[in-house]
Amino acid sequence: MHQSFAAAFAATLALSTPLAAQEVTLRFQHFVSPASANPTYFMQPWVDAVEAQSDGRIKVELYPFMQLGGSATSQYDLIRDGAIDGGWVIPSYEPGRFPEAEALELPFMTPKSGEEASDAAWHYTEAHLMDDFADIHLIAAHMHGPGIIHKKGAAPQTIEDMAGVKLRGPSRPATDLLTAMGALPVGMPVPSFTEALSRGVVDGGVITWEMAPSLKLDELTDSHTDVAGDDALYNLYFLWAMNKDVYDAMPDDLQAVIDANSGLMASRWAGKAHDIGDAEGRIVMEDAGNEIAVLSPEETDRIKALGEDVRATWIADMDAKGFDGAALVQDATDAMTAARGTATE
Repeated sequence: MHQSFAAAFAATLALSTPLAAQEVTLRFQHFVSPASANPTYFMQPWVDAVEAQSDGRIKVELYPFMQLGGSATSQYDLIRDGAIDGGWVIPSYEPGRFPEAEALELPFMTPKSGEEASDAAWHYTEAHLMDDFADIHLIAAHMHGPGIIHKKGAAPQTIEDMAGVKLRGPSRPATDLLTAMGALPVGMPVPSFTEALSRGVVDGGVITWEMAPSLKLDELTDSHTDVAGDDALYNLYFLWAMNKDVYDAMPDDLQAVIDANSGLMASRWAGKAHDIGDAEGRIVMEDAGNEIAVLSPEETDRIKALGEDVRATWIADMDAKGFDGAALVQDATDAMTAARGTATE
């Protein structure tokens, strides 16, 4: 486990009960490589913590690459319906289903620290989304580090360089921004990205540094471009959750083990995992000899202006659906502001 969370791990060891026979086996599923950052630095350490603190009475089996069936876009329902006991969910893979969550994903909303963005995401979730997720048991709500433009060919220098470039996009806010920049966004979950690049379906895409090695972006793309400043071009919102009935059926002391590894601490932990992976992933791209670029502050400001248009359109759309779009944006912004500067070493 990363050092910054060692204290939390030690503090909850007191919850362990005397050694007893295993009582609960949980099957958790995700859709990425087990070598990528979140499984390496959050999911597996989370499993280890839960198993240790329960003295082995909870066993968690972790399945990558959707090995238990279904698709990345169906993860929420697989958990809700009990097809799996728990797993990793990207709500934006189902556009329009959880509209309030999109406020966290608006352009330039988050800092470039996954840990800080995840702190804010958990507080925003508590304020606005717990009713939306009432049919599952929520363990953590987190975000990743900065989204980067990875593409074949030279890095873009201006917005005009993005014209007609086919880029994978992960969410409605991200694809709306890419459209505003003149790119041709192609919405797809992360498991489809490598094949789409290989087949020429897309010229590149937006995703994190940490996911780049497992997706072979060092081989399949030539350049990797970030925006200037401290704000991320875009971000994505994730859930780590389990089936509600399975959780409710657990003995109180085992529920307490899950609870001790849930909430703000777990959300920050998951976000920190992405920060660690981002540093590692960037090095892999550099070592491959690929171009590492940062847009100028002036060009970044031009993109931010387009992002403001995306934000205004989103607010109007939310107002039409009966929400207070501006209030949601303000609450998300305030949560992010409060979390800035809180990242651990």
